[in-house]
Amino acid sequence: MNIMIIGSGGREHAICWALKKSPRVTELYCAPGNGGISRLAACVDVKATDINGMVAWAKDNQMDFVMVAPDDPLAMGMVDAMEAAGIRAFGPRANAAIVEGSKAFSKELMKKYGIPTAAYEIFTDMDAALRYVEAQGAPIVVKCDGLALGKGVVVAQTVEEAKEAVINMMENKAFGEAGAKVVIEECMTGPEVTVLAFTDGKTIVPMPSSQDHKRAFDGDCGPNTGGMGAISPCPNYTAEHASICMDTIFRPTIAALNAEGRIFQGVLYFGMMLTPKGPKVVEYNARFGDPECQAVLSLLETDLLNILEACVDGTLDQVDVKFRDEASCCLVLASGGYPVSYEKGKEITGLDQVHDAVVFHAGTKLENGKYYTNGGRVLGVTATAPTLRDAVDRSYQAAEPISFEKMHFRKDIGYHILDAQ
Repeated sequence: MNIMIIGSGGREHAICWALKKSPRVTELYCAPGNGGISRLAACVDVKATDINGMVAWAKDNQMDFVMVAPDDPLAMGMVDAMEAAGIRAFGPRANAAIVEGSKAFSKELMKKYGIPTAAYEIFTDMDAALRYVEAQGAPIVVKCDGLALGKGVVVAQTVEEAKEAVINMMENKAFGEAGAKVVIEECMTGPEVTVLAFTDGKTIVPMPSSQDHKRAFDGDCGPNTGGMGAISPCPNYTAEHASICMDTIFRPTIAALNAEGRIFQGVLYFGMMLTPKGPKVVEYNARFGDPECQAVLSLLETDLLNILEACVDGTLDQVDVKFRDEASCCLVLASGGYPVSYEKGKEITGLDQVHDAVVFHAGTKLENGKYYTNGGRVLGVTATAPTLRDAVDRSYQAAEPISFEKMHFRKDIGYHILDAQ
């Protein structure tokens, strides 16, 4: 089969890496891809959000199957457009991808169908939002309604910080139109956990739990990023939690979307908090998280293509989805200054000296046989081992030979969670 993956980050590299193992894949393409992906798949110079261009290329080059990985093209209807052109595509259609595209929509869905989440209010008027913050006090959470590269969330510790976030989103347009509407919600407490799940709209198959590390600096300090590293499984997420989540969150979410006529076929991301009152939803995403994808797919045993096709065909109940009973860690190596301002074009050295790990490229380009930085998150050094501590140790050891100017990474990915056990 001729397969195309849409996207250009570490998540897409991990998907290409997993699909490359399938004996059913004849040719693998990635649009637009990156330097590391180019070693596994032919990179296609079409922007991930260019729906017409992507559909035309897929038709002209006879793609048998397309996987749409990032949030933007999903929300814009890339899957719908592929299907309209007669091309089988993996990912939710636009009317289901709205669970990520609009936080207001997802909060209202949870409220309507009794899915546990934080108390909240939605605002399109800035003055009303500021008055609400003043009345509620802090800590409090301010979120852009729309897509903001995973950065449109501020957990404000003071009223002034919350007001600043509201003004930044609504008046200063820091996130463009994504911040024209905001969701302000109570600040929940407890360990965070991510559960990614394959679904065909009927059957739902949770993957091993994971935990992202969003803040830029050690100790969960600094600004929110797209993710500085991930571990799997999450030590705080027990078998009892998994059972509760299946009954109160996972199945009810699929049922709610079905009841609204929004059949979700793809990967549904459940970002949750294990509060003193039980698991509650922080957010939904309509695709693999990044870098959770790298950690979780490293443990997958089943042919990924078989799973993706089953989600599209509505036959997921017929696939035995298996993951190794081990642990993994993805350590992100980022450009200095990320997520604010950073330089590109720095030569990356030491990749040929990495052992006992897979290095997924997130923001790189390949020129004349050399890799250079080309983004904020540059590499994801991902290792697996029988225990989580060994996986974390192994990822840090594997990263030691890698270097580029102003390279930045957290020193505590996984460790602060393990040490708190």
